[in-house]
Amino acid sequence: MNANRRQFLQTTALGAGVLALAPSLDPLVAAIASEMGPRRFVFIRKSSGIRPLETALLDFSDRDKALDEKKEPIEVDLDKHELPKWLRGLDDHKAHMTILQGLSAKMSENVHWSFSSVMGCFKSQRNTLSAIKRTTIDFELAKLFPSPFGHVELSFAQGRTGIVDGYSAPAPQTRNYCYADPETARNELFKSVLNPEAVTSDNDMLSFLQSREGLALVGIKGHEKQRQTMHVDSIDAIRERNRQLVKMAGSLAKFVPELAPIHADGGPNASTPEKEAAMTDILVAALVSGLTNVVTYTIDDLGTPITGLPGNETDRVGIHPLGHDEAFGGVPAWKTREQIRISHVKQIKTIVERLKQVPEGKGTMFDNTMIMYFPENGETHHGIGIESPFVILAGDNCKLNISGRYIRLPFHATEGHKTLGNWYTTLLNAHGNPIEHYGDLDVEMARKKLDQTGAIQQFMS
Repeated sequence: MNANRRQFLQTTALGAGVLALAPSLDPLVAAIASEMGPRRFVFIRKSSGIRPLETALLDFSDRDKALDEKKEPIEVDLDKHELPKWLRGLDDHKAHMTILQGLSAKMSENVHWSFSSVMGCFKSQRNTLSAIKRTTIDFELAKLFPSPFGHVELSFAQGRTGIVDGYSAPAPQTRNYCYADPETARNELFKSVLNPEAVTSDNDMLSFLQSREGLALVGIKGHEKQRQTMHVDSIDAIRERNRQLVKMAGSLAKFVPELAPIHADGGPNASTPEKEAAMTDILVAALVSGLTNVVTYTIDDLGTPITGLPGNETDRVGIHPLGHDEAFGGVPAWKTREQIRISHVKQIKTIVERLKQVPEGKGTMFDNTMIMYFPENGETHHGIGIESPFVILAGDNCKLNISGRYIRLPFHATEGHKTLGNWYTTLLNAHGNPIEHYGDLDVEMARKKLDQTGAIQQFMS
């Protein structure tokens, strides 16, 4: 076990409680998944907003353009229209694409960062642990479709490397971990193949931590006892996961992705496009191998250094100043922001096309996959959450009636408006969780006595 992993296990198991991330093995949950078949979800979070005009179609009719600009409901077929420049890499997949406009996210954190809140529909209070009110949507979906890892979180936030704090939450007041560089993600996800001795070492450490946590239960009561009990149970679940992975090692071996030497030691000299491509390899391998059915990927945040970008090859672009319209290398800020989105779409295209090449059932793995690309902080650099555009790629077995369309929902705080909570409720209801409503409610909607609970019924197939 390497030093940073040992430190991570010690601090989380004995402190913040992150080890509650362990996958659900509930037989009832497994039964739901077996009835529906495998479903996969990829959440790709980007920073500095997605401006609604950036996702608008370029060749709307005059009528549709007027409706869109007035933020009034509209629905058109994508195959009859030209995509914005930054989305054209997905031209061949328009039949599986949805551009979803009009969702609001005022119940989550906005401005610069959302932290955990955009995945859980609550205010994050600048990333305080106590503010995490509930299990985030990605972990809720992972419960419905169990896998050895349950959930995998990847991140390029702030240029970190190794295993670091994540933004998803496996339980209230509990922060997930994430893999912050391709080498770490590969080594940890495929450890049973690449370094089986380390898996045994991990189990030894986990056994020690479990016994130490068990002793710590003596004399404590209430919420703290509940937290400590959760730690012990989580450690046991991770040990069980490790045993499963050792048994799977032979079948996993063919899925281990190769990484170029430039990614060694966290890849300090790798360009942003090189890092993104490598992380995409890891993400696809984790899905195809069956290690996980849910991935959350923070593809950038305001502190992520951007290097090697076409048009800014020699620059170290800062996303925060870029959001304030600062130019780099003489390239206008809007153009560099567009190029960043193009680089993200290139990775989405790779995920879609690779999954379409993998047979599954009567079709391909992509048929059972939904990819969501969205801003973590709303509609602009200093987002306020009245709009949160989503670009969605979903396969033929998608449980929602949305594909192939540009959809604008009624504007915030008007009759028929839908929030991020409605969207997440829709995902859960469509895939086996009958929850009445997921997430906090919108204060302004409540003040106006507008209905804001439940799934988006027009999306339910």
